Amino acid sequence: MDITYTLKYFTELTLDELYALMQLRQEVFVVEQECPYLDADGKDKKAYHLLGRDENGTLRTYARLLDEGTSYPGFASIGRVINAKEIRGLGTGRELIRKSIETIHQLYPEWPVKIGAQTYLQKFYEDAGFVDTGVHYLEDGIPHMQMILQQEGSL
Repeated sequence: MDITYTLKYFTELTLDELYALMQLRQEVFVVEQECPYLDADGKDKKAYHLLGRDENGTLRTYARLLDEGTSYPGFASIGRVINAKEIRGLGTGRELIRKSIETIHQLYPEWPVKIGAQTYLQKFYEDAGFVDTGVHYLEDGIPHMQMILQQEGSL
């Protein structure tokens, strides 16, 4: 599947784009994962949004890219990494994280990158070059871990 990526700062998003990204995040994180939580955490307004659309223009992949200090002091961060259920297993997740890493390095080259990853995705993020910091926690009832990007991975 061909995915075309667009990068926009919050204030550049159209209402339709904002609606689509919030809908995709809610479909996966709230409905599919059965985890009611406040997705609108205030960080979107300070973020770049990486939007991946299919050939029909439908939003299929998404990630939120954050400057130093928005999530972690001394680190830029990638969050809300998501693929629509219909396209999982096609390699789009690997493509999305590669594109996210490449883009965050362009946006914030002076900062290392830290993420809060769902623990079940540890291997996926390790393959992308992240390492476990040893900080594990529950977020909205789901096991998470903090990881730091050490090097470009093998994805």
